[in-house]
Amino acid sequence: MLKKVMLFLVAITFITSAQELNSYISKGDSLFKKFDNKGALEVYQKGLEANPDSWEMLWRISRAYVDIGEHMPAETDEEEEAQIEVYNKALDFAEKAVKAGPDQSVTYLRRAVANGRIALFKGVFSVADVVNQIKEDCEKAIELNTGSTETMGITHYVLARTHGKISEKWAPARSVLGLGWAEYDIAIEQFKKGQELYPGLMMIHLDYAKTLMREDEYEEALKALRKAESCNLLDEDDEARKTEVAELIKEVEEELN
Repeated sequence: MLKKVMLFLVAITFITSAQELNSYISKGDSLFKKFDNKGALEVYQKGLEANPDSWEMLWRISRAYVDIGEHMPAETDEEEEAQIEVYNKALDFAEKAVKAGPDQSVTYLRRAVANGRIALFKGVFSVADVVNQIKEDCEKAIELNTGSTETMGITHYVLARTHGKISEKWAPARSVLGLGWAEYDIAIEQFKKGQELYPGLMMIHLDYAKTLMREDEYEEALKALRKAESCNLLDEDDEARKTEVAELIKEVEEELN
């Protein structure tokens, strides 16, 4: 009888804990969708206090720090230092998320994204080890394939951007840096996969178009830009992307006429 009571109490505690976790996730995600990154971060941090080993909270905190960092001013040395500190926090929580959820694609994606911001901040060709980690994390996330279609779409997009950015540099020069694996064709393949999985995400279509334009593939670039043009605003920077899309459409149409 005592054993049954103990099992019942354990089950009740587990259910209550799960409900509490879901409540924090729901509240934080609601704020995130409204682009209130700081508000979302506060909720996620409270959720982590109540659930210290939750990979769900850890990766969300990493995402919040990345989004906060992206919109910080970086005109002075002090501002730049503050921004990179936020990106390092994002990476720290992403590392913890990977350890807590090593079988979850999203944890590797968030580490790739955090490292991506750090690489862009420092210069991608000056931090080859970071860039290689981004590639490895994306490939691991794809191999696991345990995320939502949106998560997997973003993962393919991040891998596409990585290949696209690195392949801009002369192949022999980047080979010396240990980045000889990057290929334009792989970037295109990964962009297409990202589009297929997450067709509503404007940034995928926009960056795909810009990569195609680099190789003067204007007809395909225009198709991608038209898709971007039709997307709803899902990211807080999508309003600015809309303007860029309109400008690029004019540029591509001029090239085609």
